[in-house]
Amino acid sequence: MKRGVLLLALVGAVAAAVVAAALVGVVGPSGATASSHREAPLISDDPAADNTDTYAFVSPDKPNTVTIIANYYPFQDPAGGPNYYRFDPTVRYELKVDNNGDAEEDVTYRFRFSTSVGNGNTFLYNTNQVTSPTDPDLNVKQTYSVTRVTSGGSTVLGSGLPVPPANIGPRSNPTYDEFQGVGNLGGGRSVFAGPRDDPFFVDLGSIFDLGGLRPFNAAHIIPLKNEGGEDGVRNYNVFSIALQVPKTDLLQAPMADGIIGIYASAERQTIRVLNGDGTVGTSGDWVQVSRLGNPLINEVVIPLGQKDLWNASDPADDVQFLNRYTTPELAGLVNFLYPTLPDTDTMNRDDLVAVLLTGVPGLNFTGSTEADLLRLNTGIAPTKKPEALGVLAGDLQGFPNGRRLADDVTDIEIRAIACGYGSFLNGLLGLCNLSPNNTLNDGVDKNKGNFLNSFPYVAAPNQGYEHSGHR
Repeated sequence: MKRGVLLLALVGAVAAAVVAAALVGVVGPSGATASSHREAPLISDDPAADNTDTYAFVSPDKPNTVTIIANYYPFQDPAGGPNYYRFDPTVRYELKVDNNGDAEEDVTYRFRFSTSVGNGNTFLYNTNQVTSPTDPDLNVKQTYSVTRVTSGGSTVLGSGLPVPPANIGPRSNPTYDEFQGVGNLGGGRSVFAGPRDDPFFVDLGSIFDLGGLRPFNAAHIIPLKNEGGEDGVRNYNVFSIALQVPKTDLLQAPMADGIIGIYASAERQTIRVLNGDGTVGTSGDWVQVSRLGNPLINEVVIPLGQKDLWNASDPADDVQFLNRYTTPELAGLVNFLYPTLPDTDTMNRDDLVAVLLTGVPGLNFTGSTEADLLRLNTGIAPTKKPEALGVLAGDLQGFPNGRRLADDVTDIEIRAIACGYGSFLNGLLGLCNLSPNNTLNDGVDKNKGNFLNSFPYVAAPNQGYEHSGHR
């Protein structure tokens, strides 16, 4: 085949599969890489409802609790004033937990937001220096409620909880308390909702350029000079909803430990009316418009014609997408893009089904029901020396057993898809030793900032005054 024809074929395949994230997302292990934050047609036009990442882990400083973090509203420019980013009061943001293996949520935490403007006769977000979420000089304020929903009914755990302000600059925010906005729900329960530094790290710019890895540019079918990676979400903010609760709040009594499946979602009402006077009305039934358990699934496993359907579907119905896991289109594309590497299997990928849809036996297996859930074995205690490569490095508390903020899930998935998962599943701790596959990476090994040592763990938001893009 001539090179020009070959490239046209490649571009067509890439467009059809949204292969931009192909090599990173590939159909890798549960809870792996974060999405590129624009994973489906409808939700890419609705960023306020876009769930970009979901994390779940046994809290390292409070091991009798579980922390769940869901991020929404991607690519927030810290300097994006004067109308700084807000949670959408017309969206229901939810964290959902399955504790019996049927892929149906048994415990739901629902977050609803409201906005108030102190002085509508000024364009100012803040009228002077702001030192807290309740500062009278903060002109635009948001508060929220959190409600716990089970089959037995619903309980409001907190209301009127303040959302921290935007981190504008040294004049507006002479100090920015990185723990401001943390709420106490009682009984060892904590909650947070507000702007944060996007904790994910990945070289989106290269990966979306026909599946490139900068450190391995020379091995690509369209070779470039090898170089270090560039974090595509560096210095961008995101909204984090974080919850820390005792394990027993999530498990079936009288269990103190067990395996749970987690996903986050966003819902909107079916009818939206523009009233013609600058106001908007909503009514009708609530429908799911975004969900995320294992990131990148909707982006690069589910085809374009089904992405919006997937977002609207429940995990319990994921068997309808089973063939996308057993015969992943992306595996063949990886073989094509990096022809000098040993081929990965493109058929009968039952290993992917196990890791992504049921959990791994002996680690976080939840049963035969196939569903996209981030699975966490709450009985495995946090390690004192976390390994960024998680289970692949012998750290059972890391990915794919839940997902921690610092887990380098991008590199894990790159190596996994390039090697196949046979040794990973058979030995649980088995590592791929095919060379150079066992060294593949995107050149971005960690988030630029330091995560916090206690709840909400995600770093404070980047400051608008200091924002300098990816540099």
